[in-house]
Amino acid sequence: MEYLHQDITKRIIKCFYNVYNHLGSGFLEKVYEHALCYELKKANLKCNNQFPVDVYYYDLRVGQYFADIIVENKVTQVSHFW
Repeated sequence: MEYLHQDITKRIIKCFYNVYNHLGSGFLEKVYEHALCYELKKANLKCNNQFPVDVYYYDLRVGQYFADIIVENKVTQVSHFW
């Protein structure tokens, strides 16, 4: 499968599996978010969690969204994995 920013995305997926294989399922989303940020930083990837993103409808700012994790200012992680 081809991904946008494939080199970064492959590294993120590896970090995700490290977290999931270690913690398993059943924790609150915040636990996984913090663990994933830790793994991403260990993998030398810049990440920011709960990162504010302005949402536009055409040229009108209609709100703000908080991305769970932004990696390398390019890739967004969403919580639906857990």
